Amino acid sequence: MTSQQILKIGLPKGSLQEATLKYLSKAGFNFNIRSRSYFPSVDDDEIEAILIRAQEIARYVDDGVFDVGLTGIDWVKETRSDVVEVSDLMYAKATLRPVRWVLAVPNDSPIQSIKDLQGKRIATEVVNLTRDFLSSQGIDADVEFSWGATEVKTPNLVDAIVEATETGSSLQANNLRIIDTILTSTTRLIANKESYKNPWKKQKIENIAMLLQGALAAETKVGLKMNLPREQMDKIVRTLPSMKNPTISELYDTKWVAVEIVVEEKIVRDLIPELKKAGACDIIEYPLNKVIP
Repeated sequence: MTSQQILKIGLPKGSLQEATLKYLSKAGFNFNIRSRSYFPSVDDDEIEAILIRAQEIARYVDDGVFDVGLTGIDWVKETRSDVVEVSDLMYAKATLRPVRWVLAVPNDSPIQSIKDLQGKRIATEVVNLTRDFLSSQGIDADVEFSWGATEVKTPNLVDAIVEATETGSSLQANNLRIIDTILTSTTRLIANKESYKNPWKKQKIENIAMLLQGALAAETKVGLKMNLPREQMDKIVRTLPSMKNPTISELYDTKWVAVEIVVEEKIVRDLIPELKKAGACDIIEYPLNKVIP
């Protein structure tokens, strides 16, 4: 195997790690991380992986250390990295929601809007993003880098913070209120520009992107199989939600047909009782690994 047939991928260590490995596994790429190792093995001889902080991945992809990587668009912008954004993947460390970088102040702070931050001190891990946002709003403030525990720095050390949140619950727990959102970020599959010009690497990267998108699409869906009385088939099938048309198969007993659909999981608890009332039986619900349109 030549070096050209190896794709070097940067995987995020830390908060995004568990979710990333979960979706890669559903996509068909199983990474095995040994204790204290930063070099996971994978069941694909054409891939080499390194675990590294999400904050650094975009820079290393830009430099060509990695051909491809998974990180948030926030870190691509924060590090000023010039990379190919191959795919937008809607997942975060705990949910399928995007991450928001927000300006927050103590609940009892007199600061009510971004205009009140003129001349104030702000702590954050995303200094460039914050300065760019303030500049776009015509605000001149002192933005300092925070090494962590940013929520506890107001009001004694700084006037406001910029912090990442998925639900806002951590900010509320620390008696902070949001006054503005500076960026909404999702995970991206990014590629080195030169690597993406290589036909083999580009195809490999696009295959990974397609399979990851399929894994994410399947996250909120399930499959349903059932048997329907033929005489009730048209009436029931017309009311069935599905991605396209239901799959209908003949059974040995000609009085019945088998029907299969893919639906949003959140509606199943209401759908199954209605199907049962309408005459469906032998209803089977099953999970999905990938949904490829």
